[in-house]
Amino acid sequence: MIEFTDDWMMHKSILGEGAYGEVKLLVNKETNEKVACKIINYGKHEENVQISVNKEVIIHKMLNHENIIKYFGRRKESMKEYIYLEYASRGELFQMIEPDVGMSSCLAQLYMKQLLNGLNYLHTRGIVHRDIKPENLLINDEGVLKISDFGMATLFRCKGKERLLDRKCGTKPYCAPEVFVKPYRAQPADLWSCGIVLIAMLTGELPWGDTFSEEFKNYQQDSYITVTPWSKLGNATLSLIRKILAIEPNKRLTISQIMNHSWMKYDFEEQTDKTMNGSKNSPVKRWNSMMEAETRVHRTNPNVILSQPSLAVRPTSVDQLVTDLKKREPICFSQPTHNDDMILSSQIQFTETPITKDTFHNLVKRLTRFYVTTNYEKTLEVLYSVLDTFHYNWQTDASGAVTISTVDLMKNQLIFKTNIIEIQDKILVDFRLSKGCGIEFKKKFKKLKECLDDIVEKD
Repeated sequence: MIEFTDDWMMHKSILGEGAYGEVKLLVNKETNEKVACKIINYGKHEENVQISVNKEVIIHKMLNHENIIKYFGRRKESMKEYIYLEYASRGELFQMIEPDVGMSSCLAQLYMKQLLNGLNYLHTRGIVHRDIKPENLLINDEGVLKISDFGMATLFRCKGKERLLDRKCGTKPYCAPEVFVKPYRAQPADLWSCGIVLIAMLTGELPWGDTFSEEFKNYQQDSYITVTPWSKLGNATLSLIRKILAIEPNKRLTISQIMNHSWMKYDFEEQTDKTMNGSKNSPVKRWNSMMEAETRVHRTNPNVILSQPSLAVRPTSVDQLVTDLKKREPICFSQPTHNDDMILSSQIQFTETPITKDTFHNLVKRLTRFYVTTNYEKTLEVLYSVLDTFHYNWQTDASGAVTISTVDLMKNQLIFKTNIIEIQDKILVDFRLSKGCGIEFKKKFKKLKECLDDIVEKD
């Protein structure tokens, strides 16, 4: 039996959600050390879930690299299991990607290098990840990228002998074409996913929903260069991405070859400084313009594709809902770091304290939250009105969280949640992804925030 000491507290706000459970934050009151805690309730899942979790843990505990989320330990209690992981305070990589814009080439290059460093470590140990995407890439407080979520990882090499894989798994927009049609080699499949991540970082969008789509067929037939996201990329970037996304796995660049490509070796930061001090038409300016690969066209917002929702569960009235939510427990939080410090004797117990302006800094840094000028009741009323305007399927739970369901531009399911948090005399509206594409989620968030602009607190 296990319990936490009085020094450890758990944040009730959820950091993220996986296939089998939620991830919450633990904080040490005295040292302020932080750990992410994945909570798995086996009572809510099929029996084989425990086998999958055990496999994930066996693989993860073998790993120790600066670009991989650290595994600290696990504890079981009845039908629940708690897995302790390194906390990455800046959240998922997709939080850094501006929809339809992306990020600077300098930052994208840095993250690509760190991703490949972590992936190279995995591959040298005979492990393939099989679900590389921005939602599984976390950024810590120092800005270092960390590969996370080894639920689909497996061994592909043992004692020098490599095997082909046949399990069709991953996330469709990031999956290599061979994953769906035949036994495939592990390393090229992971690298294909890295190529899609690079496109997302540089353009803020994905090239296709899957490799059976019309967009992918156009790519195969070289009829893609004039449309987004490809039209946003410079020649040097296109050269690299095209070689990473070679249709034939054996023709794809290896990690070493990617690292030695001119785009990966180019010093964007240094050349940007030189360009700012040089003439507009200098060779440095022209070369940097090509290498920087910034967006040239189509940076407008995409049309919103609305779902055809079934009837959602609605409160009888906003006033009644507010009354019910006011009765709920306050949203609280906490977290730890040394395994030995987390364990004492009997049942696991979490000490909770309300979020205040003094403890708010412990929340994961998200770009999908904002303060509003309205009170709690008015905020709910305006939010519900906007959700109805978009014809989103939404409902509230006992904790006050609003779960919103729709589809993205690829017609895939997209679920995100909203919490309205009272922090002393201020109201925070916090959106987080629950299921689906992070980039598409941020597009939806951007549209919602624009519609809520009248109540958003201005900086």
